[in-house]
Amino acid sequence: MESLSFPLLSFLVFLPLVGVLVLLFVDRENEAVQRWTALTVMGFGFVLALFVYGGFDPENVGFQFEEQYAWIPGLGISYHLGVDGISLLLVMLTAFLGPICVLACWTDIRSRLKEFLVCLLLLQTGMLGVFVSLDLVLFYVFWEVMLIPMALLILIWGHPARRVYAAVKFFLYTMAGSVFMLVGILVLYFYQARTTGTLSFDLTNIAEVPLPFSLQLWLFLAFGVAFAIKVPMFPFHTWLPDAHTEAPTVGSVVLAAVLLKMGTYGFLRFNLPLFPEASVFFMPVMIALALVGIIYGAFMCLVQKDLKRLIAFSSVSHLGFVILGIFSFTVQGVQGGVLQMINHGLSTGALFLLVGMLYERRHTRMIADFGGLSTPVPALTTFFMIATLASIGLPGLNGFVGEFLILLGTFHVKPVWAVLGATGVILAAWYMLWMVQRVFYGRVVHEENRGLLDLAPREIGLLVPVVVMMVWIGVAPTTFLEKSEPAVAHTLRRVQESVQTAQGRNAPWAMACAAWDHLTGK
Repeated sequence: MESLSFPLLSFLVFLPLVGVLVLLFVDRENEAVQRWTALTVMGFGFVLALFVYGGFDPENVGFQFEEQYAWIPGLGISYHLGVDGISLLLVMLTAFLGPICVLACWTDIRSRLKEFLVCLLLLQTGMLGVFVSLDLVLFYVFWEVMLIPMALLILIWGHPARRVYAAVKFFLYTMAGSVFMLVGILVLYFYQARTTGTLSFDLTNIAEVPLPFSLQLWLFLAFGVAFAIKVPMFPFHTWLPDAHTEAPTVGSVVLAAVLLKMGTYGFLRFNLPLFPEASVFFMPVMIALALVGIIYGAFMCLVQKDLKRLIAFSSVSHLGFVILGIFSFTVQGVQGGVLQMINHGLSTGALFLLVGMLYERRHTRMIADFGGLSTPVPALTTFFMIATLASIGLPGLNGFVGEFLILLGTFHVKPVWAVLGATGVILAAWYMLWMVQRVFYGRVVHEENRGLLDLAPREIGLLVPVVVMMVWIGVAPTTFLEKSEPAVAHTLRRVQESVQTAQGRNAPWAMACAAWDHLTGK
């Protein structure tokens, strides 16, 4: 097996573990060294990600920076890493938010700081590993590695009221989905071994083995349940509001910005290329669930009294747009879905950071406890307004580009789906601007709000890069879209070719073929 002389992806993935080892030898009382160690490690990780981004060739539709070594050769398990245009942007988002998350918890975490930073660093390794793993066993290991530190962040440092309930619910939902995915991985493995006579968990090898339509249906469901829970799609979303509400600020940021994207990434990386006919067959169901999630999540936001819970339900709505774009099976729609993953990570991550800063000052998240905050905290109000406008898709900011491409791609397939999806944009403007009005404008109703301190230089410093990225994507989206377009087009070509081949065989793919004909308007 060939390997790179400098394993850049391995350094990127496992650098946070070096930080964990260093933290183990730092005195518990020396919190300054602990913070700076974590910040330095996350900062170097972002620098490595910039090297990956700079060296990435967008014209190459295959995986780049590949590393492949035999791990357990007797079982066909390898250590195989690589990035393409789809995973590249998610790797950059994860690395970009790493140092921001450390800065965000600089004064927020007042107990067990070392353990908190260890969990954050372990989580970073797990998230990066998921996006670059090309062996199914390795992917599953990283997928499970994320579960424990995230559950601990909620359980130990979450809000005292219901943190145990939220952590257990998050753990059980994710584990349930993981079991289905593990069964699907094993079925793929044994089918590939029986068909080709070789043992391999490698994604690139498994993707070359055509699967019967009936098997694709079951495997789509096995993988799809795991990914739908992680997104989370309606009706698998009920763990999300509790996890967001009870998690510490940084936990909410990581959960919203990166962890939820692993579900949408999974559909693109596994379900579409491995089960193309089943993906087309289930397309109407996935579109319907996406639209229900968009509208349901928006209406749930309108009745929320807690700021974090409102933003949590907005994620259900916004991630519905991503699913809508992916299952439109158009380059514009999928491109919009990929970009919207990044957009949601930036805008919703920023909103959770700002709510956390507000909570530190006021020790409440109830909307009714605020009002007129633009007077005592004008800088916080400004940043909150920018993040809100990005979230609702104001032209010139990042959210507009993603939503526009998704709706454009969906309109080409079926205009009524795009119209229904567009209602989510209108509802988002309603609940987000209404929330901003009640919190920041009008007169100061509570005396406790008059003396609130505005943002400190550290807080402004960690928010400015996020706002810069929002504007950059909104003004020059091709900087990012050109990296992912060849990989997206290649994935969609594979889906189309597989379905057309099945039509030519005139095999028992009738339902999938009919769905494809309906999709393409034949």
